[in-house]
Amino acid sequence: MSGLDSDDLARLRVALARIGRGLDRHSRGEELTRTQVSVLGTVAVRGPIGMGELAAIEGLNPTMLSRLAGKLAAAGLLMRDTDPDDGRAIRVAATEQGLAEHHRQRAERTRLLAAHVDGLPGGHAEGLRAALPALEALASSLRDEPAGTGR
Repeated sequence: MSGLDSDDLARLRVALARIGRGLDRHSRGEELTRTQVSVLGTVAVRGPIGMGELAAIEGLNPTMLSRLAGKLAAAGLLMRDTDPDDGRAIRVAATEQGLAEHHRQRAERTRLLAAHVDGLPGGHAEGLRAALPALEALASSLRDEPAGTGR
């Protein structure tokens, strides 16, 4: 198995989920869902991207993604156009407003995380720094695993 027992793994999973939800809740505002924030972030970071590739990255079915992209486009955060390499395919890109919203949310999450890390007692902040390589490796491993394989 791993160097962590099932109780440790459960604690890690719960802590990571709570951190993610807490940062999300305080930074995304009232208008966007967590999924919309994730899609906007992926598009903002990757630039113009095909809907098929975006659906695979986000783990969404194409119909759900199309609806979601439509809502983000209606809000002025994404724009849709035809893929220049394949006239049948649609791609999306972040608008200036979408990029600004993505950067605002990132800055707010960073500010919020910094405030809470700075408020930790004792050597907890240093412990987090020491854990970063392991957490980054874990995130990379999970990102690279095909959906539904569950190892």
